[in-house]
Amino acid sequence: MTVERRSTPLSRSRRPTIKDVAEAAGVSRSTVSRALTGRGYAASDVRERVLRAAAELGYVPDVMARTLKQQVSRSVGILVSDLRNPFYAELAAGASSEARERGYTMVLFDTSLSAQAESEAAEALVALRVAGVIVTPTSSAVSTYLSSHGIPVVEVDRQFAAGSTDGVVVGNRVGARTATAHLVGLGHRRIALFIDETDWTTGYERHQGYLEALSAGGITVDPDLVVSSGWDVADSRRRALDILRGPDRPTAVFTANNVLAEGVWRAIHELGLRVPADISLVAFDDAPWMSMVSPTVSAVSQDTFNLGATSVRRLDERIERPESDSVTTVLNVRLVQRESTAPPPAL
Repeated sequence: MTVERRSTPLSRSRRPTIKDVAEAAGVSRSTVSRALTGRGYAASDVRERVLRAAAELGYVPDVMARTLKQQVSRSVGILVSDLRNPFYAELAAGASSEARERGYTMVLFDTSLSAQAESEAAEALVALRVAGVIVTPTSSAVSTYLSSHGIPVVEVDRQFAAGSTDGVVVGNRVGARTATAHLVGLGHRRIALFIDETDWTTGYERHQGYLEALSAGGITVDPDLVVSSGWDVADSRRRALDILRGPDRPTAVFTANNVLAEGVWRAIHELGLRVPADISLVAFDDAPWMSMVSPTVSAVSQDTFNLGATSVRRLDERIERPESDSVTTVLNVRLVQRESTAPPPAL
């Protein structure tokens, strides 16, 4: 005697449940759970039948319900400052890839350098009960808040809570020192620094590296050549137009990130100046456009994808060993010399 199992067709507006999968596969709900999660025994033919039924129904596990039941989350949050900037997009891609490899679901927030947006994102991640958070912070507030709720935090790219939270950063000081020393070695004496800020660890360390290279080269720092150039291309371009129009303009510019470099690059060409015949340019952050323009732009390269991936590995270790001492991992950088730097023009 053949017994046919009939089930009511699912409404297009209703999400398939574990009960629907169980009925379609002809097994119990507990068997479906074991087959889908791999926890507990399920015969191989039964597992295949369950997986086939789940795929046909379009069943997606309710991760939130599982988290509430098991009190274990497999989601991690990542808060980045500005996804329009290729640096943060690549960092998020690295974090996402590593999170996937480790069985985590990633919840991504773009805070647009807004303290309020950062705070709101942190509150949302607490409500979602994420296992941990990776953040490119704008202050210590977000790390303090998340830690107060028992959520492990890894600060990436810059640190505000070193010693109390984990961090993954790059050699900002050595990178800036190497880039500036390269210009000094070519004979430049008037080297401008375009920088967005000097309060965060990134800006502070890159500024210090610039100062150290000038000092090592016997060059007195000219405060007028340290340019606070805002946060975007437009601001950097305006400041570059101002300083490059002057009669005593610098012969070289070191920009503290790729966004500022783009603004300076635009200003140089707008003024009809030539790179590197009239002015040399080197940047921190090797953005893709720098190897596509002519002449190509020398830059301090950091493995941004690996920066994101390493932060997830560090977070995973923190989740597994919450009581261990905090760790700051520093990744190496390197100067990629291209066509945009040369000795200064003869006076």
